[in-house]
Amino acid sequence: MALTFVLDEHLRGVTWQAIRSHNAKGAFLIDAVRVGDPTDLPLGSTDPEVLTWAEWEGRIIVSRDEGTMKTHLADHLKAGRHSPGVLLIRKGSRPADVALYLAAVAHASDAEEWQDQYRYIP
Repeated sequence: MALTFVLDEHLRGVTWQAIRSHNAKGAFLIDAVRVGDPTDLPLGSTDPEVLTWAEWEGRIIVSRDEGTMKTHLADHLKAGRHSPGVLLIRKGSRPADVALYLAAVAHASDAEEWQDQYRYIP
């Protein structure tokens, strides 16, 4: 079963378009939603709210918020919670490369590889 993602609010633009373009090709689809799409995860949700929602939904978070997301993830884990994982996009990454990386993560890895940690991509 492919892994799934939630994109942080600030990735609603070109990163989202790159995922849609990738999915339009019809192979190794990326199952992603954006903060603001699900009714129970509205725009303006805080990082702790996104972490909790992602935990409930089993979706790996994709973000550029290195400073705040890492800190909130540490707090989330210290509170005894868990996370499917957080993928932090490196500065200067091309959106098309991010989409390809997400497709590889979704279809060629296991959930345990990402759980309760953050990693920089691509």
